[in-house]
Amino acid sequence: MNYKEEMYYNFIQDFSIILREKIRDLEISKLIFLCIGTDRITGDSFGPLVGYKLKYLFRKEENIEVIGSLENILCTYNINKIIDDIKNTYETPFLIAIDAALSNKSNIGKIIVSKSGMNVGSGLNRKNIYVGNMSIKGIVSRDLKNPKYNFKLLQNTPLHIIMNMADIVAQGIYNVINV
Repeated sequence: MNYKEEMYYNFIQDFSIILREKIRDLEISKLIFLCIGTDRITGDSFGPLVGYKLKYLFRKEENIEVIGSLENILCTYNINKIIDDIKNTYETPFLIAIDAALSNKSNIGKIIVSKSGMNVGSGLNRKNIYVGNMSIKGIVSRDLKNPKYNFKLLQNTPLHIIMNMADIVAQGIYNVINV
């Protein structure tokens, strides 16, 4: 098994266990993927790339919605309005937040599935907006603990790292949900 296959296997295992645990006793009106980020900064394009791929894969699914893609980004500037719209539209949505994240150097390229939501924009010292019933983070670069330096790193993140993680996450989500 090569590295990408191992990452895919680990991701689908983590995602399926946590998703099933979280939704086990819930009546969900809509499963919503919040794919956060922008295509204007390579390191922050993980969420929109996953959203772009998920929109294609789930184009015929009525009970699944994907918000955030390369065409229509979801970021700290519009996320509050989107969350308000979701709350006003759906009675019991289940939100899965997907975003790029910063960590130490040894974690770059890893995909972290969490039982909780996430704080959006914390790596760049943006206003922390907590979203999601669960979350998926793609570790795209080091966290230098300085928003200015983190921004420069995000601008210079190799696209192949982002694309590999986006492929794994989108295909993994699709395969777990359609089993």
